[in-house]
Order: sequence, then C-alpha cells, then structure tokens
Amino acid sequence: MTKSKAIMIGAGLANMAAAVYFIQEAHWTGDKITFYGLDDHGSNDGSTASEAKDEYWNKNHPVANHKGFVARGGRMLNYRTYVDLMDLLDRIPSTTEPGMTAAEDTLSFDEQHRTFDKARLLQGGKGIINGGHMGLNATDRALLTKLVLMPDEAEEQLDNVSIADYFKHDPHMFQTNFWYMWETTFAFRTKSSAQELRRYMHQMIYEFTQIEHLVGVNRTRYNQYESIMLPLINYLKAQGCHFIMDRRVTDWQFKESAMQDEITVTGLVMTDTVNDKEITVPVDEDTAVFFTNGSITDSATLGDYNTPAPENMDYGAAASLWKKATDRFYNLGNPDKFFADRDASEWVSFTLTTDNHLLLNEITRITTQVPGNALNSFISTKPITPLGHEDVNMSIVVHHQPHFTTQKPNESVIWGYFLYPRRQGEFVPKQYIKMTGKEMVLELIGQLSKVDPGPVNIKTKEKEILDSIINNIPVYMPYASALFNNRAKADRPKVIPRHTTNLAFTGEFAEQPFQMIFTEQSAVRSGEIGAYHFAGIPMSHLVDTPRYDKDPKTLLRATKKMFE
Repeated sequence: MTKSKAIMIGAGLANMAAAVYFIQEAHWTGDKITFYGLDDHGSNDGSTASEAKDEYWNKNHPVANHKGFVARGGRMLNYRTYVDLMDLLDRIPSTTEPGMTAAEDTLSFDEQHRTFDKARLLQGGKGIINGGHMGLNATDRALLTKLVLMPDEAEEQLDNVSIADYFKHDPHMFQTNFWYMWETTFAFRTKSSAQELRRYMHQMIYEFTQIEHLVGVNRTRYNQYESIMLPLINYLKAQGCHFIMDRRVTDWQFKESAMQDEITVTGLVMTDTVNDKEITVPVDEDTAVFFTNGSITDSATLGDYNTPAPENMDYGAAASLWKKATDRFYNLGNPDKFFADRDASEWVSFTLTTDNHLLLNEITRITTQVPGNALNSFISTKPITPLGHEDVNMSIVVHHQPHFTTQKPNESVIWGYFLYPRRQGEFVPKQYIKMTGKEMVLELIGQLSKVDPGPVNIKTKEKEILDSIINNIPVYMPYASALFNNRAKADRPKVIPRHTTNLAFTGEFAEQPFQMIFTEQSAVRSGEIGAYHFAGIPMSHLVDTPRYDKDPKTLLRATKKMFE
C-alpha cells in the first residue's frame, strides 16, 4: 500500500501539508510530488486585485477597476486546537521574517498584538452590546448542555438534523447574544448542521467563556496567503515539487473491478484552462492521488466599486469531480448535500482599500478599539428573520495594518461580509448580493452611524470617506458556508476510504473523527493522515490533538458562563 510518488489534485493547504509530511517524515524528494490546480491560493487567500482578476473564476467576469486588494475571506486561528497547523508551520521558514519559521512568525506577531474585542456586537440605540451577557434561558442551556455532553459514538443521532430542527421548540435561542456571536464568529446558520455545531461545542468549548472578546483568537502577521500559503509554496518549490497551475481536473480513469468499492485511480483527465486543451495524465501503481474534494471558494466572482459581483452558477470544479467519483463508487459521500443548496451556503464579502486612514480612525473611535483583527457585527433594530427576530445585518474585520506586504503606509484595508446576501440593505434598499462596492460602503457607513456615540456623527464625513476609497471589491461566494450544510456523517468520504489502493480525500469535505471543519486544523490533519497512510507511518505518530471537551475545569467554566 505504500507509495513512492504523489499527484495532488488541488494546491490548497491540505495537499501542501501532505507534501511537507511526505518530504520530512517519509523522506521523499520533492520531485516525486506534482500539484495540479486552478491556482495556488486555496481558501487562505489574499492578493492585489490586479492579480486576482486573472484567476480562473474571474476571467469570464471582467471588471474595470483593478486597484486595491482583495481577500475573499479570512479564517481565525486558535493555537490551542490548531495543533497540526502549528506543527506544519514550524517546519517551514517564514516568507517575511528572516530566521523565523512560519509558526514563530505568527506566534511573535500574536504576542505583540493580542486580540481583545471591545465591540463584538453593536446595535442602533444601544451602541456597544455587553456580549458577556449570553442571554440564555433555561431551555437554551439545557439544549446546549445536551450537545456538549453527547459522546462521539452517539453523533449519528444528529444525522440530517439542522440547527433549526434541533432548537425547533426553542426559538428564543436565535435572539440571544450567544447566537449572534456564534453565528458570526464561525458562520453557522439556522439551516446548518446540528452535528457540526456539536463538534464545535466540543472542540471550542473553552472559547465559550471568552467569545465576546475573542481573546482565544490568533491571527497571522499578514493575510493568510502571504503568511501561510506563500511560505509553503516557497518551501515546496525549493524541495523540487512541481506546481502545474491553470489545470482543471474534469474526470477520472479507474481500474476495472467487479466490486463497486475497490478504488484504484489509473488516470486523470484535465483541461488546460489557458488554451482549453484536454490532457490525460496516467497514474501508475506507485503513485498516490490526493484529492481536495470541495472548495469553499470555488465559483467565487469579483465585482468592483461600481459593479456588483456576478452570480456564477457553476457547481464548482472540485465538487464536480467529486460527484463523478460518487457516480462510480457508493462509499464516497454525497456532494449535493454541500453544493446543491446555495441558500444555505452563499456569502457576499468585500475588501475595502482607502488612500488614507479616515474611515479606519472613525471605526476606531466608534468601537473604542485600535485596528487588530477585531470582529464587529451589527444587529438590526427591527426583526428581519422568518421567525420575526432581530439578527445580524453585516460584520466587519479591521485588521492590523498593513494587511498586505505591498500596502502603502497611507493605505488602509478593511474586510467585511454579509452572511445572508439575499437580505435587504437598510441604507441601500436592495439585496446585498446586488450591491456595488460603493453601495456596500454606504451601507457600512449607515450601520456605523446608528451606533456612533458622537459628538460628530460619521455620517457627516461620508463624502470625505468616499473620496478616500481606492476600490471596494465585492466577492460572491456561493459555497462559503457549504461545509456547514445540513448532512449525515456518511455524506463526507473518509480521508482513506475502505478498499482504496491509491486515493485519499483531503480538506474540509473529508470526514475525520471528531474534527470540526472550517479550520486550518482539519485541513492540515487530513493531509497528514493521507501522507502517513501512503508512507507507511503509524497513525500513532500523528500530532496529538487535545480534547478540551473532556477537561472538567473547562466544562465547569463553560457551565458558569451559560448563566451570565
């Protein structure tokens, strides 16, 4: 079963992690590893707008303004649970900090720039909300406690149970400060999987006691492409790995077998997206194939200051290939659970670049906190959900500046997102998904004006702020929350499916015991598991993963917090 070479379908974090472990633990030479992908950003992205416009999904949706920066999203780190990620980053040098590993770089930056969110929730008429008061009643507490205490072996009880289903007799849950913070910190929705919520309540239970300040959240020095992906790319290229980009793998060739679960890949059919030429790459018996079978940034499209991001109806490159594998084999999950319900998974985000710090300073004044990766969520003043509840309109993240290495000293970059893009703006009367970058800024200024304590309201500076904008880039992401979609445990394939001889599944649409998704931790661990399997390294050598849900002191503190 051990292999001597590997082909990686997808050049994201999970497959790059597998390559590092092959090189350092199995002692492969890098030239034995070849990546095929549309790009090398994965979900941990960040770039100039001029670079992003030429990537695969944007070529058919050109925009006029290529200035400024864009990050489709950004993911919070947490060293206490992201142990595999930190192990990986400690194996490679930082791109920007000489003499440091990428892990030391991140730890050093975080030590000097601790997260302490002073304005996690804001609401018109109230200003900054005391998020430390969870607002839970007895029924809320009972149902959350049931999730926390549910053992791993009972998890199938939550197969195909949405969060709305789980709390169907407790609609009060969805108007608590706890829900507003959990929803916007992790991007859960009421339609999301209760099974996944349970995993988060287990793995992140210690965050329960500090979620209003996000003090357990850690960030990279710069955007995650430059602080995580680029160090990996540089290291792997230096080791001799082959990166062949602008390739969309479209189909499989499998060994014929009488059994429908015996999986051996013998070839890959792919398209060169530059010249639209079809290529077939043979896979020999000494080669392992690592497949990242879903991407939350697939089919994402960009707009600009004067143009909304167009809606791309593509099913997704990775998911389409996954679907073809499930057409042939019955034990590889169900991609439709994740990629056929956009209402449960879509986001719109924006990346705002200004040529001065006026807006940044105004946000600092209103939220009473300096820039540094705080997450501010604006709660509506009127009911806006089908249940008649108030809920979050939008959220913003004000990064420590600079967020990009090429950002000029006078420039500011701010990121924000709308978790429910079909909802209507309060200050721009149209759906968020249909807004231009300028209209999103107007909505943001409006939301800030509602919570501005004065004495001079930010609304009076609207023209100056608009004049400072280099660009504001909306990004439509149809699958941003797809990994949270309601599902059964069997809807994701295992990293190493039964009876596979050379195929591994990696990333956040692969099933792992008790791991929560939407984290760099689960992505890295999937690659690590796959590499150890095909290198013949015992699984006992995997990085030891802590289980805070089994720590009595952590559980006691969480219980106490429920009553605040």
